[in-house]
Amino acid sequence: MRFALMIEPQQGLSYAEQLAIVQRAESVGFDSFFRSDHYQSFPGPEGETTTDAWAVLAGLARETSTIGLGTLVSPVTFRPVGVLAKTVTTVDEMSGGRVEFGLGAGWNEPEHRQLGLPFPPIGERADLMEEQFAALHGLWGEPDGWSFEGAHVRIEGALFHPKPVARAGRPTFANGAVRPRLLTGGEGTPRSMRIAARYCDEFNLSSTSPDKAAAKFAALDAACEAIGRDPATMGRSVMAGVLIGQDAAELATRKSALLKAFGNDAGGDDWFEAREPRWVLGTPDQARAMVERFAAAGAERVMLQNFLPRDLEMIDLMAEALF
Repeated sequence: MRFALMIEPQQGLSYAEQLAIVQRAESVGFDSFFRSDHYQSFPGPEGETTTDAWAVLAGLARETSTIGLGTLVSPVTFRPVGVLAKTVTTVDEMSGGRVEFGLGAGWNEPEHRQLGLPFPPIGERADLMEEQFAALHGLWGEPDGWSFEGAHVRIEGALFHPKPVARAGRPTFANGAVRPRLLTGGEGTPRSMRIAARYCDEFNLSSTSPDKAAAKFAALDAACEAIGRDPATMGRSVMAGVLIGQDAAELATRKSALLKAFGNDAGGDDWFEAREPRWVLGTPDQARAMVERFAAAGAERVMLQNFLPRDLEMIDLMAEALF
């Protein structure tokens, strides 16, 4: 099992705080780091500090050396695909080829309105996501002069240089060009799986229990087989909320801290009980047992979604308990 640390920096985190978190995660052996890509603060109080995901990742690329870096996920509504491709490739070069990232249709309408960003209906956003994936493949993998004509994306005679870093183990096109690993995901709708089967290297399930994950991954296999793709070439991961304490007392302290951070968004014991079926929650033994259940369901990587990111000691405990 591989482990990624995933945080929600729109909870008011500065760049310096994110740097401290990632450097701690790298030092204890996390495989990768993912951050959300949001401009409005939540959960918890509104109006907290928020940062641009890719600007932050550029800084982290220069202040880390081994940990993978990416977003989970970047909404297609935030950046035109040409800008996204250039930004990702720039951060990829800055990191020595450590970038992988997720692309999604976007969902938080208020943050779009607040910044003047378009927010069309979900069907149109899903169409745009599919076209952006196609465009990323083309810009990174096709020769000079490549063009693309979609309903939402139009590219004429592309000249895209430099290409992503040619690092061993990365996805490779038939012509030998390489690119970062691409992810998509969510709760596993049929369309998201069809898009993943065609364009992605990993499907990430969110808000899903191990019991339900097995069926979702079976549907993903079927989506791959439907287009003649070997399901074994598709990575499978889950994003699971995480809260671990060395013992019952430490766990209770962290539960209180999480409820405080969430403010009116969270309740008491009932709130945690509702999440027990799908979170890595509890003492180290309980956390390991949940990870083993996700592994049995077919997950190869767990993105540990940490809502107490400033608690660096919990990052240490995650590594101690799970790696």
